[in-house]
Amino acid sequence: MFYEGGIRAVGVDAVAEAADVSKVSIYKNFGSKDRLVAEYLRARDARWRGWFEGYMDGLSGISPKERLLAVFDAYGEWMERESPRGCAFINAFAEISDPDHPAQGVIREQKGWMRDYLARLSAGTGAEEPEELADRLFMLLEGATVADAMRTAEGSMPRAKQIATALVAGP
Repeated sequence: MFYEGGIRAVGVDAVAEAADVSKVSIYKNFGSKDRLVAEYLRARDARWRGWFEGYMDGLSGISPKERLLAVFDAYGEWMERESPRGCAFINAFAEISDPDHPAQGVIREQKGWMRDYLARLSAGTGAEEPEELADRLFMLLEGATVADAMRTAEGSMPRAKQIATALVAGP
């Protein structure tokens, strides 16, 4: 519900009704809407990671550079199938300005995990500066994700993969 309707727009009443539980039950289990949102994001992250790792683990017979570039294919497929409104974490970050909100840590941890995943793959390619390459690829992925959700650039993820191919190839 939070993904489709937005965190601010979806109230605890609507969540309780959709889950067929009382508001009291929600507050008893989560303590606050903020903590409910953080748990929603944790669950979304677990679903994403499970799918993403399965996708990446299913790739065989490819070079480390091809594996790194396949991240863009995975993102594109996920966006098409599961996230037409863009990244749930970027959307949540845009809605939650309070740096002490419990969801902020979940969002930062999720994005940090992805950036670190790219760093591990980048190191395996023999890149001269794998951390720098990971940072650039991460920014490219995030930007393409936003452009895709906003429908501002047709074929955002394939275009991003073309740019990534040049970055991975090096000078």
